Amino acid sequence: MKRLPRRLRHGEEATLVEHLDELRSRVIVSLIAVGVAFIVAFVFHRHLIHWLEHALPEKRRHLLTLGVAEPFLTSVWVAIWAGFLLALPVVLWQLWSFLAPAFEEHTQRLVAWFVLLSTALLAFGLAFGYFVALPAAVHFLTNYDNSVFIVQIRARDYISFSMTVLLAVALVFELPIFVLALVRLGVLTTQQLRGNRRIGYFIVAIVGVLLPGIDPVTTAIETIPLWILYELSIWLSVLVERRSGRELATTQAS
Repeated sequence: MKRLPRRLRHGEEATLVEHLDELRSRVIVSLIAVGVAFIVAFVFHRHLIHWLEHALPEKRRHLLTLGVAEPFLTSVWVAIWAGFLLALPVVLWQLWSFLAPAFEEHTQRLVAWFVLLSTALLAFGLAFGYFVALPAAVHFLTNYDNSVFIVQIRARDYISFSMTVLLAVALVFELPIFVLALVRLGVLTTQQLRGNRRIGYFIVAIVGVLLPGIDPVTTAIETIPLWILYELSIWLSVLVERRSGRELATTQAS
């Protein structure tokens, strides 16, 4: 049985063929992880659909299908999304393991912390989207002019909408990582972030409006965390910048 690909050390030489072989092995590992995760998700797809239905008002939790193949295709679509999210840590680890040798050891540790923070923020974003944003959005939309319309919710459309909202909110929670990366690269400074707070809040509001969400409730729920996360990003950037300054001073002294 072929062993898992070994991660090269920084500065370790390898031929083009060895790099391509490592890349092929890591792609295969990633595809196997996605495939296994998809199978696991498909086995539990009924639970996943019921889990998504709980965000709906209680009287509208039985989804409607209109086509012969739609029940099966909707279940497969749910399993694909869930399987990808389940396998994402393995895929990202394989990608990082392939790229890591190009970075020095201290940079690798910094990126590892960024990945850990990014994963935690992604989990918080999905939880916020499921427990707060999605129920508020579907409650507003399904009760809007309900005295005029007979509201029946199609399974395919609801699954697509709920996944879009969850992923959009999860991406919103990645704002601190984006800001920290720009500060670390020297594109932004903490002085600029603190001195231009009003402009930053205005840009964040525009981003919130442009995010997926066809109703004002979803837009507001996506924008408010953006403002909070932007403020958090400023303070995290201050800590990162101060630490970088101390590391630079220590290096110059030695």
